[in-house]
Amino acid sequence: MGKEAWPCSLSYIAKIAADRKTKNLCARLQPFQVAVLDHADMDEMAALSLLQASVRAVINLSPFMTGTYPAEGAKRLLEAGIPLYECTERDAGLIDEVDGKLGIVRKNELWIQSEQGWKRRAGLLRVSAKEIGRRWQEATERLDEVLSAFIDNTLTYASAEKEWFLRPLEKPQLLTRMADRHVVVVVRGKHYREDLRMLSTYIRDYRPVLIAVDGGADALLENGYLPDLIVGDMDSISDQALCSGAEVIVHAFPDGRAPGRERVEKLGVRYQLLAAPGTSEDIAMLLAYEEKAKLIVTIGTHSTMIDFLEKGRKGMASTLLVRTKIGSRLIDAKGVSQLYKPRWSWNWTGWLLAATLVPILAALSVHPVARHAMQLWWMQWSNWAY
Repeated sequence: MGKEAWPCSLSYIAKIAADRKTKNLCARLQPFQVAVLDHADMDEMAALSLLQASVRAVINLSPFMTGTYPAEGAKRLLEAGIPLYECTERDAGLIDEVDGKLGIVRKNELWIQSEQGWKRRAGLLRVSAKEIGRRWQEATERLDEVLSAFIDNTLTYASAEKEWFLRPLEKPQLLTRMADRHVVVVVRGKHYREDLRMLSTYIRDYRPVLIAVDGGADALLENGYLPDLIVGDMDSISDQALCSGAEVIVHAFPDGRAPGRERVEKLGVRYQLLAAPGTSEDIAMLLAYEEKAKLIVTIGTHSTMIDFLEKGRKGMASTLLVRTKIGSRLIDAKGVSQLYKPRWSWNWTGWLLAATLVPILAALSVHPVARHAMQLWWMQWSNWAY
């Protein structure tokens, strides 16, 4: 920037947190920081994670919505009043350069503080709700075309992978017993927080086996539960959850490559390896099925085309095969909180009042002074009644 010490027309100033993976960024994002990321077609869960971290503004190297399908993330952020910007030119080195720096969003430019002073780093385009609405309409109009390609991809891969899922898994010997028990599989997907709270009474009464898929373990810990089993590639789970004492199964590719193995070993956590195609949540459900679980309840799992497109998948072959195989033993609790909201009733109020008065009356009846006062009150009431 040279001679100028401070850019004029200042919009706001904040520390920048940048990462190519949104889930990694959200894990370390501090309140009121500016997030710089590279996330085309931002999904709803990513947006909710950014909002939970109290992000101040979001700068994206890729379009928030490309128009391929109606991604929810940008709409959620704009509804919450978060300013959104897209970079006007793609710069692969931007993320590494700006991470941890003090930055200024000045009109349609990003400035960062360097040793030489303030430096213009990128051109920005403010994304409006009107523009997102236009892209949304475009994506909705071509949804049938996207669905057709999605179905074709699903059937192609299902035909290629069916032998894997027809035969039993080459699973390790598990310490967690699931035979004839209820099992809850928790994935950090849409509405997982609400659905987990909604099923709290069921979990308390039935004491099911709790299987967490990656970050689902953190969801359980947040709600006061300890996972019995953790399954996944361990890329979206905290160290605290990994070290919670649960049995750990690292999901590997069919050829044996396991990206999550190094992290688990570094933490000194005991684990077993399971090589199989498909998603980790599919493997978690299949494990419960093959361990003779009586009932499998899923929370936050991915089951629709939009769910899988948001995960960057062009089909859902393994999920189709697994759900077809498990059949009636599977109950999907996804979105139950949107369907049912518990209401306060007078019956519950009466029972609560009675439960409160019983111990009070019992205490009064044994206390000599209180008992004497009650006898006097009863005599006065009897005389008045007659």
